[in-house]
Amino acid sequence: MSTQKPEQPAPAYVPGHSLLEGRVVVVTAAAGAGIGAAVVRKVLEEGAKAVVVSDTHERRLKEAADALGEEFGADRITAVTCDVTQQEQVDALLDAADAYGGVDVLINNAGLGGTASVLEMTDEQWSKVLDITLTGTFRCVRAVGKRFVAAGKRGVIVNNASVIGWRAQEGQAHYAAAKAGVMALTRSAAADLAPHGIRVNAVSPSLAMHPFLEKVTSPELLVELKGGEAFGRAAEPWEVANVMVFLASDYSSYMTGEVVSVSSQHA
Repeated sequence: MSTQKPEQPAPAYVPGHSLLEGRVVVVTAAAGAGIGAAVVRKVLEEGAKAVVVSDTHERRLKEAADALGEEFGADRITAVTCDVTQQEQVDALLDAADAYGGVDVLINNAGLGGTASVLEMTDEQWSKVLDITLTGTFRCVRAVGKRFVAAGKRGVIVNNASVIGWRAQEGQAHYAAAKAGVMALTRSAAADLAPHGIRVNAVSPSLAMHPFLEKVTSPELLVELKGGEAFGRAAEPWEVANVMVFLASDYSSYMTGEVVSVSSQHA
């Protein structure tokens, strides 16, 4: 008996409601066409005073920042090249927010995937995925946490995890371990920072469709993955971004240490 779900149409795009009015937001890995880019757009639509966008790809980052500047105002956008495996670059990224009065919200989107069986996976493959996806998130959380505490600011951190951190998937041992680590880091960091009024939460998406995913994934696998979702389709990146914005906003003021599944699937 087939387990494929019929595909439901995506809902209409939800406009902004000023949830982040006046906030200064920093977003990592935001120059592509996926969740990072979608959350930058949503943050601006929700009234953020400024967004500091980052990525490792300098040309794409500039193009993305220029396009956003034309649409939302160049004075609200600052682009900073940042490799989250380098602490000095993470610090420089956060320093860039000082021009607007300092960071209020950090959205950690940087991560790296890959496919390899544990039988063939090399130490280098394992370490690279863990360093970017998990340790990179830790570096950003530590750095911004210190800034929030020093400024006496009740800041917010939103991390990007994955349902792969909950469930097994062939060839994804490194990515699953990294994302499970992001979930654990979120819970523990939230406990450490709660006495300072700082909140730390995460989203855990399953399948969000964007051009790069279509480029690196076979059509057959995409059909299979979509069919396993409750609505028979992948999420639109903005649907994940909406949940990130909710977690960044005062609507989630009593939430910390939570990992919110943007999916019907935990396991």
